[in-house]
Amino acid sequence: MSKLKNKVAVVTGASKGIGAAIAKQFAAAGAKVVVNYASSKEGADKVVKEITDNGGIAIAVQADVSNEADVARLFEETEKAFGTLDILVNNAVYQGYAPIELIAAETFHNSFNVNVLGPILTIQSALKLFGNKGGNIINISSGASKMPLPGASLYSATKAALDAITISLSKELGAKNVRINSILPGATETEGATSAGVTAGSEYEKMFIANTPLGRRGQPGDIAKAAVFLASDDAAWITGEQISVSGGMYGF
Repeated sequence: MSKLKNKVAVVTGASKGIGAAIAKQFAAAGAKVVVNYASSKEGADKVVKEITDNGGIAIAVQADVSNEADVARLFEETEKAFGTLDILVNNAVYQGYAPIELIAAETFHNSFNVNVLGPILTIQSALKLFGNKGGNIINISSGASKMPLPGASLYSATKAALDAITISLSKELGAKNVRINSILPGATETEGATSAGVTAGSEYEKMFIANTPLGRRGQPGDIAKAAVFLASDDAAWITGEQISVSGGMYGF
């Protein structure tokens, strides 16, 4: 498969879960991939090794997407390695789940800094590398932006903000040949979901499966395949959309 042949992609938060799956699927589709991570160097290096062992091209770059200097360095390293940029995937996330009584100011700021400010900073830097040729931005949102769950008011608010950014920028950047879309995953089996209590056999998992028409939790690869489609020329007439990839759980 070579839908992304010779494209250069930055995937934030790509040391595990959905981000890692997207990085690997992009590489399999022919892209050169920058695997961004905030703290898990071991995880990012593992993703890079898996890509290169399969004949792909990838590098790992540490950067906290909520830090302006880190973001600038992320894209400087991208340009140094590959000379250009075609695709940005905003996947890095802070999962500040808590009932309203327990939401601290620090949790609020961390959530919005990573989930909202982070994509703004990365998009600003990506646009410079896209240049006149344009580019492609994919924001990994969540079905919770449309159907918030108990205990996820803050997380849901950040993802709703990210969707609003997607819609607004599709209108702002279309004339520059930049497409931007959101993917809204449903209940997906990731390390983050496990840490939030959605473990195999748990009541949360049973609830999600019961409300998913296709009768299972999603896998990171399910999201990654949708990302490859949106990043490719097959989606050349798609921008400003929020695409639910949830097994029907968030069908609306």
